[in-house]
This record gives sequence, C-alpha cells and structure tokens, in this order.
Amino acid sequence: MSTQNHWTTTPVTAELLRGAIEVERTEHGVLPHRLPARARAQYADGQLTMAESQPSGVRLAFRTRATALELDTLPTKRSYVGAPPRPDGVYDLLVDGRLTGQASVTGGNTLTIDMTAGSVELTSGPVGTLRFGDLPEGAKDIEIWLPHNETTELFTLRTDAPVEPAPDPGRAVWLHHGSSISHGSDAASPTTTWPALAASLAGVELINLGLAGSALLDPFTARTLRDTPADLISVKIGINLVNADLMRLRAFTPAVHGFLDTIREGHPTTPLLVVSPILCPIHEDTPGPSAPDFSGLGEGRLRFRATGDPAERAQGKLTLGVIRAELARIVAQRAAEDPNLHLLDGLALYGEADSAELPLPDALHPDAATHRRMGERFAELAFATDGPFHASPARSNERR
Repeated sequence: MSTQNHWTTTPVTAELLRGAIEVERTEHGVLPHRLPARARAQYADGQLTMAESQPSGVRLAFRTRATALELDTLPTKRSYVGAPPRPDGVYDLLVDGRLTGQASVTGGNTLTIDMTAGSVELTSGPVGTLRFGDLPEGAKDIEIWLPHNETTELFTLRTDAPVEPAPDPGRAVWLHHGSSISHGSDAASPTTTWPALAASLAGVELINLGLAGSALLDPFTARTLRDTPADLISVKIGINLVNADLMRLRAFTPAVHGFLDTIREGHPTTPLLVVSPILCPIHEDTPGPSAPDFSGLGEGRLRFRATGDPAERAQGKLTLGVIRAELARIVAQRAAEDPNLHLLDGLALYGEADSAELPLPDALHPDAATHRRMGERFAELAFATDGPFHASPARSNERR
C-alpha cells in the first residue's frame, strides 16, 4: 500500500454518496441520514433516531485509478448489557460492480443498551480507519457500502490517485420502505440485505428506507417517500404495527390509505408495490406486543414472543393475518382507479415451507440465508416479465 506521502486527500461530500436522503455536515465530516431533518424533528424517538442514521443501502461511489484507499470514519456501535460483544460492522468494497473486499473499523462511539432497564448510554470513542489495498490497475468505479447496522460519520477519503464522483449509471431508482427486515436485521453485510440483493439482481439503484422498529405508517415517512425522486417504489407494511401493538384495525385502514395518498401526491403514476408481511409464526394469529425473552442473552441468544390474546382480534387488534387480508382489500379497491398500484403477498417471499427450512432465529428476524432467498425471490417476482417493476432498467418518463 502507498505511504501517506502519496495520498490524495478528498473530503467526503454529498456528491460522493448514493442512497442517502440527506447529508448532515458535522464538525469534522458528514453524517448520512435516511430521513430529512424536518422529519427527524417531528418525533424524537431513540429507536427511530438510531435506525434512520444507520446507513443501510448508503454507499460512497467514485471513479479512480487508485490501487489503495483509506477512509476515516466514526462508527457508533451497539453494546447490550448482559450479552456478548457484537461484531464490528462490515464495509463492502465493490469494484466495477463486483464485491472484491470486506473490512471493518475498530474504535468509535459505543451505545450501551440495557434492555431490561430500558436505558441507553453513549460513550465517545476514537475515529477509526478503513483500509483497502491491492485494487486493480486502471480506471474503475468504486463503491464502498457502509455498514447497514452502524451509524457512521464519514471524515476523509485518501487514495493513491485522484478521485471524481462516479458517473450517473442511468439505471432506474428503486425506493423501498419497510421494517428491520428491510433495514437488514441479521444480514451478513450491507450488500446482502434482501433489498440490496434484489437491486443488484435487477440492475437498479437502491434507496433503502427500511427503518428498524419504525415502519409505523408515520406521515413524515410518507412525505419523505413522496419527495424523493424514484422510478419504482415499494412499501412493506405490517410487522412493526403488530409487534408494537400500535393501532387497531379502525386506525390501520385509513392510515394505509393516507400513506399511499401522500406517496401518490409526488409520484402519481410511478409503479407502487405494497408488500404484505412475510411469515412470522408468533404473530400470524396472535396480536402484539412482542416481548423479549432474555433467558439466553448471556450466550448471545435473544428470542421474542407474542403477548397478546388471539381473542382480541374481535376488538380490532392486529395480527399479520388480519393485515395481509386488509392490505389485499385496500390495494384491490384502489387499483380500480390506480393501474400502477400492485400487491405482493409477503408469504411468496418467505412462507411456511421456508420457515420449516430456515426458521427465524429469534422468532422475528430472518438470518443471512433467508435474506438471500428473499432478495432472489423479490427480484424474480417484482422484475419478472409480468411483474409490477418489469421493463424498468432505465429511468421512467416521470423523472426525465
């Protein structure tokens, strides 16, 4: 690797980033966000703050002849009281679209979470450095996908040759919103979350608004989707509304209509795909809220259980089965006047046979193998010749 005397230093700016909704300038660098400041100011929820600042789908993209690079970052890592240390977040390096390296950054801030006490403590830590060497000679397009599960402040990029922003690939932009399952949950790395895999297979540019614990039909999220340029849009609705026990059926139905109405204000004819929940056996017929089981936390095992009563469905409590049926009814009703609105049954992505083969390890979140399966299936179903996202490798007329 080149010595520091040969480095070209490049400040990280919004021009080098893809997949972020907004880039905040900090004292020493930049912090990518997946919700705009106005949305963040409307509800100061710790879970949402953490989720939207974790850069799932966000990547640096530039063109260079460099054969070595360094990137100074300040990650914020999570530590859970009583649990073993979590592994450092993974950065994926793509050269001309191919995964060629992975690395992590030590140091950084630590967010210590006590799930039994409901407390959170932030401890400041040092900036770390990501390093990749032995890159191919010649001009090439580089992407560095940031860890999907670590808030990451970016400082300085150093390379042994100058860089310039990557050329616009001209591909369709797919804007997706969902829960922790879309955020990445237990995916192996940022390019192997199911939306990232699906985007790669389909040849589209991803903006991932999967927000762990926060797919709650919030109006500010709908406005973010409305205001973000996109050629294809999907919204995956269900699991967070059940496991948070947030609303009843009476509130759910108009909230879904309002969410879709808001998106349509900015994207009146864009293909819009509503994705219902994947299988989650504990909540198929049992309402929430979910409750954690801490008995195996010391060995690194955490499981969840449903604490509702199936009889409460009669009072309008939501289950995944109720939500699937209601989403199908809502989409069918609206599609009579909106031919670009479509439904994808989440059970086609992960259903009973998949659960038998690849059960959810904590009863809520898919593992790395399941992310891969879901990504492949979404690409097959949504981008198939008869799928809702067919014929969309380039930008739609709405964005030209």
